[in-house]
Amino acid sequence: MLEKFQSLINSFNEWIGCCVAWFVIAMVIITFFNVVMRYGFNFGLIAIQESVIYFHSFTFMLAIAYTYKHNEHVRVDIFYSKYSDTQKAWTDLLGTLFLLFPFCLYLIFSSWEYANNSWRLLEGSREAGGLPLVFVLKTLVPLMPALLLLQGISTFCNSLMTLRSKS
Repeated sequence: MLEKFQSLINSFNEWIGCCVAWFVIAMVIITFFNVVMRYGFNFGLIAIQESVIYFHSFTFMLAIAYTYKHNEHVRVDIFYSKYSDTQKAWTDLLGTLFLLFPFCLYLIFSSWEYANNSWRLLEGSREAGGLPLVFVLKTLVPLMPALLLLQGISTFCNSLMTLRSKS
């Protein structure tokens, strides 16, 4: 059952990571279009500039769990790379339990009201002609640690399974 739960979380974050990867292509296309319009035709729109910021935010904040899933985050590999599988499992288990979980929970609870207020107001851009979707962007603040927390649960489960198999 633990394996199935872990697999479900991994699949979910893998799917999000693959979807978000397309945002990078959208950012490049929109930025190219914006540069051509601004310098070639002396025409620019605030909404186009803001859309690049939105895609950038979505890419980094939603892909954090995907990056963690693939072990691509920064860590002190000087020690970790030399650890045995059991030592790595203990490090991941304790690090997830005492560092990642409290950090994610703190971010979720401290940003919830921030995002909720933005939704209540349906907050939009302060710029004339800007995107009226600031409330969607602010939703990323609690969503990012929620996705990271889910992936942390998967890491925790994986560590438990590794420790069980080694004992």
